[in-house]
Amino acid sequence: MHRVAQCRARLGDLDGAFDALRSALELGFRDLDVLVSDPHLAALRQDERWPLAPLAPGRAGDLELFAREVKRRAFRHTSVDAEVELLRPGVDRLSDAEFLVGLSRIVAALGDGHARVDPPADRADLHLAVPLRFEHFTDGVFVTAAAPEQADLLGAEVLAFDGVELDEVLARVDRIVGRDNAYGALAGVTRKLPRTTLLHALGVARHDDRVTLWLAAGTEVTVPARPVSKGESDARPCPPGWSFLLAPPLPLYLRNAGAPYWYTDQPDDDLLYVQINSVTDDPAEPFAAFVAGLFADLARRAPRRLVIDLRWNEGGNTFLTVPFLHRLVAYTGEIFVVIGRHTLSAAQNLSTMIANHTPALFVGEPTGSSPNFVGETAPFELPHSRFQVNVSDLYWQTSWPMDHRTWLPPDLYTPPTFAAYARKEDPALDAIRALSPGIICE
Repeated sequence: MHRVAQCRARLGDLDGAFDALRSALELGFRDLDVLVSDPHLAALRQDERWPLAPLAPGRAGDLELFAREVKRRAFRHTSVDAEVELLRPGVDRLSDAEFLVGLSRIVAALGDGHARVDPPADRADLHLAVPLRFEHFTDGVFVTAAAPEQADLLGAEVLAFDGVELDEVLARVDRIVGRDNAYGALAGVTRKLPRTTLLHALGVARHDDRVTLWLAAGTEVTVPARPVSKGESDARPCPPGWSFLLAPPLPLYLRNAGAPYWYTDQPDDDLLYVQINSVTDDPAEPFAAFVAGLFADLARRAPRRLVIDLRWNEGGNTFLTVPFLHRLVAYTGEIFVVIGRHTLSAAQNLSTMIANHTPALFVGEPTGSSPNFVGETAPFELPHSRFQVNVSDLYWQTSWPMDHRTWLPPDLYTPPTFAAYARKEDPALDAIRALSPGIICE
């Protein structure tokens, strides 16, 4: 419809051009910068009917654009006007962090695991975080990695933040996290727990640059915050230069969690372990080449079991997974897939396709996405705050139309516990090892 608008405008049919342009916008045309610079639409931009009128200055303009674009782009075309109007009266009195939290609350209610509002990278004040890695286990929230100056907190169980009990902290952070299901939300909440700027805006932390942790040991410790980059916050299981709770040798699932994909033979267990942590092309070895080498090795070694670990995989490009899926469909050995709360997006699609097209047995905890879900990354920027807003405009129906499950469940449920983590055990792989031969059949 954008092309139709261009053609009609060049023919001088402005009425037809505006009709086509409105259709393009209603259908979710993404790149507004293209429209405002398109030379073929120059005559339309001089007309009072131009739909992309200048915005109000400041926060008011941000809210206007936010409401319009979320409603226009979101796959379910959800109106957020009522929620925006609740935010509008005092919007100029909010701090930038409070404004960020207010917008995040709105998009978190969309039922979209890709929905989020992020501050610009150069706003260090909005990226303040304590240099700790929290992990949420079934037996509590513990510190598993820390900057060297906080290494004495490794292994500590956290009960409260600035006197706010942990359950309440988790509930408040949960309100600003987009999710497809509760497990995906849990993963998102854990990532945001170190963010003191957000905790302060949520009324958890008393200050935006530090937080006092109440520990199970009966002590309190005040931890100062500092700007944390996305690369540092996303590094698994421990950012470079930080101290990690566990000393080498690490269990397989933690050994190369930062690598896009890798595998190793485990002849004592008659299995080959493959970990795919990202659905991307590594420049050093594209994914298709990795898959070809993997299955050539499988043919030579002929292990009884193939274990595919996707529990750290938060997605990427689903289309890259097709050659891998085709090889799995033809594979005659026993297949096990390890999944968890971080199995999201393209990794969810891969898990769903493996479940639907192979006899694989799934181990771990439920996935963080749904077999059919709304998801895409195509952010737009708010002009005043420069916040990046993402809402999804695609529906990934990887399973059957009547599949309304909120997650892909494991056949063997092996929830992560701190007790096993501290002992460097992997309940998922241990469960696979304990199964009798031939447990998987057509």
